[in-house]
Amino acid sequence: MKKLLWFFGLLTIAVCGKAQIVSLDKNEVALMRKTIDKDNKYKKAFEPYQKAADQALAETPNPIETILSQGLLAGDPKKTASLKAVEDAYKTYALALAYKYSGKKEYLDKAIDFLTAWAKVNKATEDPINETKLEDLVTAYDLIRNDIKIDDKALIDVWMRSMANAQVNSATAKGNRGTAINNWNSHRIKMFTLIAYTLHDDSYNSTIVKELEKQLNINLNPDGTTHDLVERDAFHYQTYDIEPLLSACIAIYRATGKDYFAWQTANGSSIKKCVDYMTPFMIGEKTHPEFVNSKVPFDLKRAQNGEKGYAPGTLFEPKNGVETFALAAYFDTDYLKVIRKTTNNNEYMNWRMALDAFTINKKKS
Repeated sequence: MKKLLWFFGLLTIAVCGKAQIVSLDKNEVALMRKTIDKDNKYKKAFEPYQKAADQALAETPNPIETILSQGLLAGDPKKTASLKAVEDAYKTYALALAYKYSGKKEYLDKAIDFLTAWAKVNKATEDPINETKLEDLVTAYDLIRNDIKIDDKALIDVWMRSMANAQVNSATAKGNRGTAINNWNSHRIKMFTLIAYTLHDDSYNSTIVKELEKQLNINLNPDGTTHDLVERDAFHYQTYDIEPLLSACIAIYRATGKDYFAWQTANGSSIKKCVDYMTPFMIGEKTHPEFVNSKVPFDLKRAQNGEKGYAPGTLFEPKNGVETFALAAYFDTDYLKVIRKTTNNNEYMNWRMALDAFTINKKKS
């Protein structure tokens, strides 16, 4: 095992100077610092991460060997333990951000502690709904990977690659399973795409393109609905389907310049159309009772379990689509107008919108 770690560690030397794709590169980090310091809107959006990072300095990593959440009802002890453990992902991302903002090594060292703890304990699975909860760990690693010593980098790389390979080869995406079409597959694609670009591993490139284009063709409809919206009758699942696709598309654009946001399938579907379909529901022109005609029995089980938002007929809350539109705003800043109309606040700023601002100028250049 040590030889394997050293092998991957040596491979990283050649790419350690490559710019970050999944998070922010050094020029964007500089812009982040400058913007937060001079603009209170951005400072306010950053403050939760700074607070979380400061708290995490005194905390111990809580890795779990296998994340168990998908298919379990709220209150199930296995799900409760898993959700508690994956709070480490947010903490690690906060630590990485705080380090890049302040330059204080204590944040870097603690972020490495969290990453190496998870690399040593966690075992990759083929379940994308469980694994997607580690997205912030991947993004955190991308942010600080060039600052990590070779032994730790090799350890984390091996773990990350195991997660990517588990998703690429996941049985959930094979055959005629519903999970090969629905939001599961969107999250599967997102995770191996983000990891591949974090590791600068070109061996995944053809798989990323093939799997993404296939998903866009089978999941999106020309009228702007997704397979999941039709199946679940809930915008909760329209957003849960296209947000991971948007995250993957942003990384792909940053890596290759290929724009899959407006890219149309053979039948005229696109992610853009799916975002646009939601606009009247975001700004109050239309309302949507959620889960009324869901074809998935688990939705009713969650409603019977008293889980918020799952009772059939509960109206879609536009605030739950803000993250979707913030991701889409990377490709088209006009979506910021929808967000501000939704929130009734021209000064509204969340962290995803801040990230767009740090990267948007590079996209236009």
